[in-house]
Amino acid sequence: MKKPVLVVMAAGMGSRYGGLKQIDPVGSCGEAILDYSIYDAHEAGFETVVIIIKEAIKKDFMDTVGARLKDAPVEIRYAYQELDKIPAGYTVPADRTKPWGTSHAVLCAKDVIGDAPFAVINADDYYGKSAYREMYNFLCNAQDTDKYNYCMIGYELGKTVTDNGSVARGVCETDENGYLTEVVERTKIEKYAGGIHFTEDDGATWTDVPATATVSMNMWGYTPSFIREIETRFPAFLDAVLKDGNPKAEFFLPSTVSQLLKEDKATVKVLHSADKWYGVTYAADKPVVVQMLKEKTAEGLYPNGLWKK
Repeated sequence: MKKPVLVVMAAGMGSRYGGLKQIDPVGSCGEAILDYSIYDAHEAGFETVVIIIKEAIKKDFMDTVGARLKDAPVEIRYAYQELDKIPAGYTVPADRTKPWGTSHAVLCAKDVIGDAPFAVINADDYYGKSAYREMYNFLCNAQDTDKYNYCMIGYELGKTVTDNGSVARGVCETDENGYLTEVVERTKIEKYAGGIHFTEDDGATWTDVPATATVSMNMWGYTPSFIREIETRFPAFLDAVLKDGNPKAEFFLPSTVSQLLKEDKATVKVLHSADKWYGVTYAADKPVVVQMLKEKTAEGLYPNGLWKK
C-alpha cells in the first residue's frame, strides 16, 4: 500500500479577506499558514505534498511559499486548477469566472496524486497537530471493502468561529458508531452574545446551533477510489450548471461525499480533533493567528523559522 499524500488546496481567492491569503505571512520568518500545515503533516508522517494553485498566482506563490518549501523535508508536487480543465465536448460559459470548486481542484491534481490514499486540506486553515496524526494513522490502514472507506476531521463549532463576521461551515450528523450520515452546509454562521446561530434568509430569522456541534473544516481523507468517482460525476455537474446557467455553482467535496453516502457507496469515519481551528476568513483575523503562532513557537511546538537548516 502506498504512503498517504497530503493535498493542499491553494487555488481559491479570498474574496472576504481581500487578497491572496494563501501566501500572507503569519509566522516569525514570513511563513504562511500553509508552511505550518506542511510542518505538522510531516511531523505526523506525510512525506509527499501536492499543492493545487492557479497559473495566475504561480509567480507570486513560487517567489514566496514555493521558495521556502525548497528547504522543507518533504517532496512537493504542484497541480493547477483552471477553468478550462473540463472534459472534451464542454465549453466554459462566457460569464464564468469562479473556479469549479474543491472536487474539481482534486480532479485537476489526479495525475500527481497517483493511486495513493490522500488527505485534503485548505491552504489558509490552521488545523492543529492532532488532526494530522489522526488523519495519517487512518489513511495508513484505509482500504475499500464492500464500500469506500473515507474519513474526515471533525471540530467543535465553537472552536472554529471568528469574532469578525460570519463563516460557512458544514454541520455534521453522525450515527452511533461515529460515521458520517449527513453534512448540512450553513453558509452564514455567526457568534452573538447568547451563543452561535445561523441564518438562511439573510438575517431575517436566526436559528441557534450548539457550540459543541461537529463541523467539517474541509479536512478529508480518501482512498484512490474517490478520484474515480469525481471524474465520473463531474460531467453531470457540468450538465446541470450549463442547463441552469448558474455562473457560481461549484463542485464541492462535501456534496460529492453526500452523494456517495446517499447511494450507500461509502462510509466516512468522523475523527475528532480537540484542537482549536484558526483561519483568516477576514483581514481582522490575521493578528489572532500571528499571536497564536508566536505563543506556540515560544512553547517550543515550532522552531523559530520552520525551514531553517
